[in-house]
Amino acid sequence: MSAPVPRADSRTASELGTVRRAEGGPFELPNLLTYGRIAAVPMVAACLFGVTIFEAGLWLRWVALTIFIIAALTDWLDGWAARSYGEPSALGRMLDPIADKLLVGASLLMLAADETIRGWSLWAAFVILCREILVSGLREFLAELRVSVPVSRLAKYKTTLQLIAIGFLLAGPAGEVVLPGTTHIGLALLWTAALLTLYTGFDYFRAGLHHLVNGK
Repeated sequence: MSAPVPRADSRTASELGTVRRAEGGPFELPNLLTYGRIAAVPMVAACLFGVTIFEAGLWLRWVALTIFIIAALTDWLDGWAARSYGEPSALGRMLDPIADKLLVGASLLMLAADETIRGWSLWAAFVILCREILVSGLREFLAELRVSVPVSRLAKYKTTLQLIAIGFLLAGPAGEVVLPGTTHIGLALLWTAALLTLYTGFDYFRAGLHHLVNGK
């Protein structure tokens, strides 16, 4: 009996190109944007550290705000790039939510350290950070069960409001010169984001409660 002849791939060149593009790679544009967002984290922290520890001047808060805005925009841009250039790699899909949480977590930590966030407002930052950790743990558990919990529209609004609040707080005392009450606006938005955080966090746990109880 003669050996079977390999069947020619019936897909066209354009279809093959689409498949290759959809697979993505570590240096695809969506992933590069995610890497940039991660790189922005120590830069924002360094700017606030310079203001607090080395008293380098409030101009560094504007630098921190600029870096933060660019990094936040990449969160939207990498979604657009993924739709345009194909899905990001597995590495990119893993790093994208990590980059978001690092940016928010590091900013809140540094803002608490320089006392832009202080007193009762620390509870708002505490709620936001705890929710991010708890939801990440829930998602990791459900991923092992091959269960996906989609991001709700309200959760997206919460994230946007959270980023805007941190932006106002990063401007902080420097922003008061341009817009009096900048810090108070940021704190009010942070509390609003914290309340939405509680609601959306409960929503996630309610969606995953069945799987948490039954383990499947």
